[in-house]
Amino acid sequence: MKRFILEQSETEFYTSHSGLALVGLCLNQYGQLNQALEKGIPLRHGIAHADIIKSYIGTLSLGKSDFEAIENHRDDDYFKAALAIHQVPSSARLRQRLDEHADALLPIIYQSNLDFLAHAQVPVTPLATGHVALDIDVYPMNNEKTCKEGVSRTYKGFDGYAPIALYLGKEGWCIGNELREGKQHCQYEFRYALERGLAAAKRLTTLPLLVRLDGGHDALDNRIDLHEADQVDFIIKWNPRKQDADAWLAYAEQHGQWTTPREGKRVALFSVMEQHTRNGKTYTCRRVMQITERTITAQGQALVLPDIEIEGWWTSLPVADYDDAMVIALYRDHATAEQFHSEFKTDLDIERLPSGKFATNDLIMSLSAYSYNILRWIGLIGLLGEQSPVRHPAKRRRIKTVIQELMYLAARLIRSGHRLKLRFSQSCPGFIAFESTYAKLAAG
Repeated sequence: MKRFILEQSETEFYTSHSGLALVGLCLNQYGQLNQALEKGIPLRHGIAHADIIKSYIGTLSLGKSDFEAIENHRDDDYFKAALAIHQVPSSARLRQRLDEHADALLPIIYQSNLDFLAHAQVPVTPLATGHVALDIDVYPMNNEKTCKEGVSRTYKGFDGYAPIALYLGKEGWCIGNELREGKQHCQYEFRYALERGLAAAKRLTTLPLLVRLDGGHDALDNRIDLHEADQVDFIIKWNPRKQDADAWLAYAEQHGQWTTPREGKRVALFSVMEQHTRNGKTYTCRRVMQITERTITAQGQALVLPDIEIEGWWTSLPVADYDDAMVIALYRDHATAEQFHSEFKTDLDIERLPSGKFATNDLIMSLSAYSYNILRWIGLIGLLGEQSPVRHPAKRRRIKTVIQELMYLAARLIRSGHRLKLRFSQSCPGFIAFESTYAKLAAG
């Protein structure tokens, strides 16, 4: 094969990450991040807070979470022009500023993330029932063999953190990503997260909400709080704890609707209504039950004693409009949140958080939610139409795909008078998608 001659230009400037121009539009065209930072945390001298925050969001948008990654952009004129920043901080300055002002920056970044979603008027697609799904879930992040503040044993059996995330709509917009210690139970201080999440969700949609929670949140207070919330329904996985499986099987024989998916396996569905009292007020709750009896395994092995599995789901959806099977199907879609977790941990590279301080890492979780939503929005605009690079059909692109197809597009930066021009290769497969996305964001 022919050998290439490798050269480095002294006069021409190229960038491998032209997609930062799209991120810069999202940061500066929507919301009031600069003004909120100037007003919230006055600064007499030094690099502006906005330059610090936008620089770090820029590196996150390229899939790099470590502070040292910013050093690659210290002398990168395109990085500054794309994100509209005046000075790129050093890794030491970046780390120090986030450590110094983590507590003050956190509410500003949280609010700026919601402002971006609201001002960009992102689509929030409802379920077939007309509800907008609000999925709330705790997920573990492995930070073993570190001495970071807050790292402790998680429910998965390794040392790390257990943050709680809130995703809205079929698109999975992240309206909250709160860091928690690994040992912290998911229900601890959950009511505060739920209250704040409902307020954020109602800002972005006027449709009724369907809150979906796993069995760790099977608590009476949660059910009653959601019952009392306006335009909110819920499905919460029931935690059976110490239930008598044989007693439930006997109850299902009399009241359940049985099906036989295969030989040796029977499944019964039915609903039970239970009453609960709090502060002198009585509430009636529906619980959908599924009892599964197996006498033969899926591999054809006959069992000496039948295997009985009991599952349940608390819900406020009425029996008349939503049968038992529909409630279970609606809850199973809650598993999509696991993919969103993986996009944070792998695509944005935040599983092993970069700071040793808990408050700083909590801030980084909110910054990652901001970056995640920006990349999700760019992906919806640029990678789902007929002009997008060739990919398999999908309703939503992974963050990794957005980074690969639009963030890391090589281009030549040309200065003409007071204007900047990005020149792409004639064979660039993502140019049309990039051009149309840039035009839509710039017009917003």
